[in-house]
Amino acid sequence: MKDKIHPEYRQVVFKDKTADFAVLTRSTIRTTETIKWEDGNEYPVYYVDISSASHPFYTGRQQFVDTMGRVDKFRKKFGGTYQSTEKKTAKKKVAKKS
Repeated sequence: MKDKIHPEYRQVVFKDKTADFAVLTRSTIRTTETIKWEDGNEYPVYYVDISSASHPFYTGRQQFVDTMGRVDKFRKKFGGTYQSTEKKTAKKKVAKKS
């Protein structure tokens, strides 16, 4: 194997933002933030939006998570003017006939 071409494989904490849940595992993910773990050591931390503690399949309850404001951004951009592809093609066919 060539030296210095592989990413660093280290212990990383993956922490769920919406639930009080974290897991310590090994990963090559790069992160600059750290967190103090239960054993007293500090580990790099990577924040996730959904984990088994907050996913509807595992919890049995629906939970809406919109951390980036994507739904509001979509509604603001398209508002009431958003049309399906079928409606657009129908309008084009009518315009071509006349």
